[in-house]
Amino acid sequence: MSARNETPHLILQQLGQKKCNGSKENATENITIDQIKAVVSKQEAKLTGSDLSAMCREIMGTCVAMRIKVEGMDAKEAIQATKEGRFNEHFA
Repeated sequence: MSARNETPHLILQQLGQKKCNGSKENATENITIDQIKAVVSKQEAKLTGSDLSAMCREIMGTCVAMRIKVEGMDAKEAIQATKEGRFNEHFA
């Protein structure tokens, strides 16, 4: 399987970068929910989430490991915000 089909590569592709700085404190990369949804559409067969919100949270989990912010907040905070319904307008 080509690495170009893997989630981290697709995230970087959405960001228009070849790599991220990897620093949690100085993270400059920021991905939007719409960009995450684009990654989900390419990875849908590999994701285990029961709905779009759950699949997006899976991608956000990869963003945690990559030190990428989601909608300007730490990816872990964005996962929690999604669980609380703060991004529901994106999943309607």
